[in-house]
This record gives sequence, C-alpha cells and structure tokens, in this order.
Amino acid sequence: MQETPGGRQHGPDLSPFPDLTRFFAPRNVALVGATEDLSKFGGRCMRQTLDFGFQGGVFPVNPKRDLIFGRDCFASVLQLPVVPDHVGIILPAAAVPQTLEQCAERGVPFVTIFTSGFAETGEAEGRALQQRVMDIARAGNIRMMGPNCNGMVNFVDAFALTSTATISGPRAAPGDLGVVSQSGGAGQVNVMWRAQQAGLGVNYQVSCGNACDLDLTDYAAFMLEQPSTRVVLMLAERIADGERLRALARRADALGKPIVMVKVGRTQAGSRAAASHTGAITGADEVCDAALRQMGIIRVDDCRELYETAMILRGGKLAGGHRAAATAISGGNLVMVADLGAAEGIEFPEYSQATRDALGALLPGFGAASNPTDLTAAAIGQQDTYILAAEVILGDPCVDALVPVITFAPASEIRGTARLASESDKLVPLLWTGKASNDAALTHAALVAEGHAVYSDALTCMRSLRRAMDYAAHIRGLAQASPQRPAGTDPKALRQRLLAADGPMTEVDSKGLLALYGLPVTRERLATSAHEAVQIASEIAGSVALKVQSADIPHKTEAGGVALGLSDAAGVAQAYAQIVASAKAYLPDAYIEGVVVQEMVDSSVEMLLGVSRDPTFGLVLTVGLGGIFVEIMRDVAHRLPPVSHDEALRVIGGLRGAALLRGARGRPAADIEALADAIVRVSWLAHDARDLLDELDINPLCVLPAGRGTRVVDALVVPRGKSAAE
Repeated sequence: MQETPGGRQHGPDLSPFPDLTRFFAPRNVALVGATEDLSKFGGRCMRQTLDFGFQGGVFPVNPKRDLIFGRDCFASVLQLPVVPDHVGIILPAAAVPQTLEQCAERGVPFVTIFTSGFAETGEAEGRALQQRVMDIARAGNIRMMGPNCNGMVNFVDAFALTSTATISGPRAAPGDLGVVSQSGGAGQVNVMWRAQQAGLGVNYQVSCGNACDLDLTDYAAFMLEQPSTRVVLMLAERIADGERLRALARRADALGKPIVMVKVGRTQAGSRAAASHTGAITGADEVCDAALRQMGIIRVDDCRELYETAMILRGGKLAGGHRAAATAISGGNLVMVADLGAAEGIEFPEYSQATRDALGALLPGFGAASNPTDLTAAAIGQQDTYILAAEVILGDPCVDALVPVITFAPASEIRGTARLASESDKLVPLLWTGKASNDAALTHAALVAEGHAVYSDALTCMRSLRRAMDYAAHIRGLAQASPQRPAGTDPKALRQRLLAADGPMTEVDSKGLLALYGLPVTRERLATSAHEAVQIASEIAGSVALKVQSADIPHKTEAGGVALGLSDAAGVAQAYAQIVASAKAYLPDAYIEGVVVQEMVDSSVEMLLGVSRDPTFGLVLTVGLGGIFVEIMRDVAHRLPPVSHDEALRVIGGLRGAALLRGARGRPAADIEALADAIVRVSWLAHDARDLLDELDINPLCVLPAGRGTRVVDALVVPRGKSAAE
C-alpha cells in the first residue's frame, strides 16, 4: 500500500478509504486551545483525554499558559517537541486557518476541528472559511475531521478526543459495535451511551460534524476492518457520496459485518422538478430507502432501533428464511408476537408432524401444538419443560428462528433459555418482559453483555428479527448471479449520440438511442405533410397514433400534440392538421419537425421504465405501473444500475400491480421475461451513460402477452445538464 503521511491512498487497486490508524490511535496528540477551565470546551476536552487513560504523549497548546493540568504547555504547534499524529483545534473560527497552516508545516497527518462558525451557519462567510481550511488541509496533505464536531472515542486503545460527559468515570470495556454520526449529542448519548446502558459494548465512536473532508464512510470503513467490530451503526443527517457508500457496503458484505443506519430527513422538501414522469415520481427518501436496501445496509427509524437491531446481528447467525416460532406461558404475549410479527412480514408456519409428535410426548395431554405455542397449562411447575419444548421446536426444519417469551421466571429457567439461544445455529432473540423472580443481579443488560439478544417489548423484538432475516436474505442473494451485460448493447454509439445532443432529444431520436441497447420500439415514421402521414398510415397494418415531433415540446399531450386510434385516411389527415395547429398555439416559437405516425399497440400492460438523477446516488432506475396513472398510483420501485435479470424479476414481483402482469380477471399473462430483459437493458444503458445522462423516460412501455415481447411506445431522453426546462 502506498500511503502519504495524511493517509491518502493512491493506485488503481487500492481501497477508496484512507488508513485512519493514527487518527484513532495516535502515538502523540496535541490540543490547541487547551485550558484548565472546565467550564470551557477546551478544558473539558483536555480533562477527558487525560482521564480516559491515554498512554501516549499529550501536549496542550495555549500561548497564555505555561502548565495545564501539570503538563508543559506550548505557545504553538510549531514549538511542540514532537510531531503529533493527531491535533485537536478549539479556537475561534477565524484563528483556525493559521493553526492549520502550522500543522501542515510540521507534517501533522490528522486534525480535528471542534470549532463552529463554518458552513453550518449557512452564511457566505462561513462557507468561504470552511473552503479555506479545506484548501489548506489538501495542500498540506492533512486529513481532517469537522469542523463543528464533538470528536471521537477509542475504547480499544483508551484514546478520547472529545468533551462528552458520556465517558466520565470508569472507562467502559471495549465492545463490538462501531458508532458513526455527524451529530455529537445524538451519536454519543442517544446511540453510544444508551447502547452501553443496555449492556452492549462500543469499540469506536465518532461525531464528525460538518465532515468537509473525512466523512461517515471513512470512519465506518476503518471500524469495519477492525477485528473487534461485528456491527457498524451509522446516524446520518446527509450522505455525501452514494458511490463511496456503495463501496463501503461491498466491503461490509465481503467481511460479513452488517451496517445499520438511521438516515434522517425523510421529506421531499427541496427536491427538484424533473422533465420526465420518472423524475416527478422519484422522491429523494424513496430512492435512499431503495438504495440502502439494495446495498444491504439496514435502515431503521430511530437511535434506539440502531443498537436493538445490532443486538441480534452481532451474533453472526444468518436465518434461512422469514419463518419463526414463538413459545410462552402467557397467551396474551403470544397473540401480540404473532400480530406484530405478521405485520413485519414474518411467517409462523405449522410445525412438522415430527415436531408435533415430540411435543405431544414431552407434554402428555397438551393437545394440538400450534405455532405460536402456548405452554401455559402443560409447562407450569414442570422443571425444564419450557426449555425442552424450545429445543424440539428449534429442530423443526420449517422454523428459521424462535422467540421464547419470558415474563417472571426463576434464574435457572432464564439462563437455560439463554444457553439454548447460544448453542442453537438459529436466531433466538429473547423477549423478556419481566425479571428474574429469585436473582436481582440477573438483568436484561447482564444477559446482553454476555452476547444475547434480549428485548423488553414485542414490537422492537419482531422488528429486529425481521431486519436480521432481511440481512440474511441479502447475504444469500450475493451468491446469485451478478449483473451481466446483455448482448446487443453499443456503449460507444450511445455516448457519441449523447455528446452530440444539444438538448432534450425528440421521441424519434430517443427511441433510436434505446434501439442501440436492443429495446424494441414501435413501427413509425416521420411525416412532414398530411398527405405523407396518410401514406405512412396505409403501410402500417391496423390503427395508428399521431404525435408531434419537436424537441421544444417534450410533453406532447399537454400541447394537444397526440391523436390515438386512427384507422382511416380522412381521420389521419384531419389529425395531422389539428396536431400542428395545437402545437403552434401551445408554443409559437417551437420548431416542429413534423408528425410521427406510429403503430398502435393493443392488448398490453402499460409500464413505466425510466432513469433519473439523484443528487446522492447518481442515476436511479425506476420501474412501475405506467400510462396515464403513473403519477396517481405511484406504484414504483427504484434500483441502482446495473441490475441482474433475477433482480429485475424481483422488482417486478414486488410491485402492487404485478397481478396485472400475471393475468388478472381473465386477462392473458404478460411477457414478464421480456419486461425483465428491458429493465436489464435500460439499467446497463444508465450504467454506461452515468456521466452523460440526466433523465430517461419510457412511458408507456407496453408489455404484450407472454411470448410476444415489449414495445417502447413513447420515450424522452435528457442528456446531462440539458434539462427540458431550459
């Protein structure tokens, strides 16, 4: 690995993430702005660093002090006796650039800027100041956290550079969870501290603030690579780079370490208008949700769910499916588990005959063994019966996970159930709603600290179980075929045409672009007179549609530029004249090339297939119910291109309108395989044109009956930076 002092890596085959070893575990650290005044950030930060037990050199920097907490204090970074690996800066914003320049002069590789007053203010002055420190850092090969941050904690190496009170007192033992956030309070209190209170252990924690240089993915990448890490928890206010997040997710998959994320900001406020239907129905949060799911990043709704989901994931067990069983001596709890589990998409299958027979032998007179299993009458007062019944159920091949429900029980029964959970290769989250009846020291947190997944409430338990099941399904899916480029694609010609375009492309040109990727388009020709339109219509068997051809009018229907179902010469001639007149009235300055005469496609299911540009994830593929109802029904799914044929089939199957494609109310089944092929081809087109394309809208894509393929009926292509609104 070629590495510069600041951790920037170079070379074609290296990780996109820097080596942050000396950021998290420096040999020496300096704190500029240190003080003994604990009412100030610099005092609290200095005190925490010393009290946390760091064994390296700690150098306070403050020109107004000679000693701080008994340590020699230096006037500037330039006067330090050694070059620190990591420098924290707590100064007024205007003074930060000068200190950063000194760090560059000394060759400091890592800096944390705690100070606020930069881009987070929303003011031009703050943005300019942040850009200045970024320029200084890049020129000096410094990797930087912040500004406007609350620092980091390394429980493994006993190094903390933060003011947070959450680490005051005896240092917590390092655990197996990495925690990354932009917020200080939410990351250090709502996630790290509360996870520790629940019995979980954290190895590394970062609150990175504005993240103008190093960002969430950089810190998470470091944590993933550490042997002690089993799960990484991310609290994201924004995702700076979708492609780097995909790289992080791929690395997490390779290591078998899940990432759980809260991504705040679910509204569509600030989303831009788009020229295509695809862009108009693509909400930013919908795209984020779909992208995270595709990457295998587990999205949850709040901070509590971050560590509660990690509780079941850190054991490393992968469920074989979404089928669960539950046992209890409380019927009401079982009903709640069944209801909430089913709402989360968890199945409760019938037991095999062998399981029913074994339960009958274990509990004579038990009766029918249903799932979930209420052991109330049979198990009370019989030692180990509850555990023995759970063992029988876990042996059932129809069961992927077991939820034992415990209320008040003796410690021996609780520990026996926990031991069974540890020994089983299946997921066994404990739903413990009460306490140990004879051992006050046996608590939920105590069991969690031993490695168990223990929940107090049915909802959090079932949600966590479902997410663990989904993660296992993602891992299984990785073994399936990766996206393969279909035959009949021409990336070179595609890029040439997009580069040559000077604005949104006409329907004919858009279809020509799609034809380069093997997408079947309707039979059609351009007419420049009513007489020519009648002649073309006569050469097309069946009825025809007429559409105005003008790059200035991307939405033809709004301009009165479309006529459908024409079957006689008089009707075609009249429609031609009407379309031209309507288009000129709609946009007098529009350049009208003519009118396209196109075959009508009947007996089909109309679908939308499109691509739009998301500011975070780049080009996003959208598939859904098409035609005139697309923006009303919003039955769509999103994926990041390219996708495999199997993934395309899963996309189709996940739509609410999938029943229409399979054949509903006597309709013939549509050609789903051909639709999947079209999805794959458009996904590769998007992949190949990711830097040259802004939008692609195929609406409708008509899916004909099985065996007859698809037809692109209407299409709009907007090259990059050439919006139809221009």
